[in-house]
Amino acid sequence: MNLKICFINGPNLNMLGIREPEIYGESSLAEIEKEMQILAQQQGAEIDFFQSNHEGKIVDYIQEARDRFDCILINAGALSHYSIAIYDALKAVEIPVIEIHLSNIYARESFRQQSLISPLAVGGVFGFGALSYKMAFLAACELLAAGQKGKG
Repeated sequence: MNLKICFINGPNLNMLGIREPEIYGESSLAEIEKEMQILAQQQGAEIDFFQSNHEGKIVDYIQEARDRFDCILINAGALSHYSIAIYDALKAVEIPVIEIHLSNIYARESFRQQSLISPLAVGGVFGFGALSYKMAFLAACELLAAGQKGKG
């Protein structure tokens, strides 16, 4: 297939496995990445994992993704709910975006129930813990195999 897919992870996701495991699960981001690397190899895809606690670095990475990747899988964490800069960057790159959240943001606090990323995404996976990453990756592979484009 030779697909190139990136995972973008926002603030505090470097604390997975430590931070509120009853909400976010016990898997660390490194463990999730390792599982995704194995799955990507099985699917014949290349993946890259990126995490930053800084909005500007995430925007820079999104902009660089335009010429490097076929699809963006993003868990922007808290930035999902208010970052117009990330929204604008995702819109500008014009490649498919799939939104990921470990928890079901629509069953949580009201301020978490709005996502600025969702209107740009071809889809989203919410509430399945670390499995959300696997589900989003497999959806991306199917999406790209079908030749679909992003909404951007």
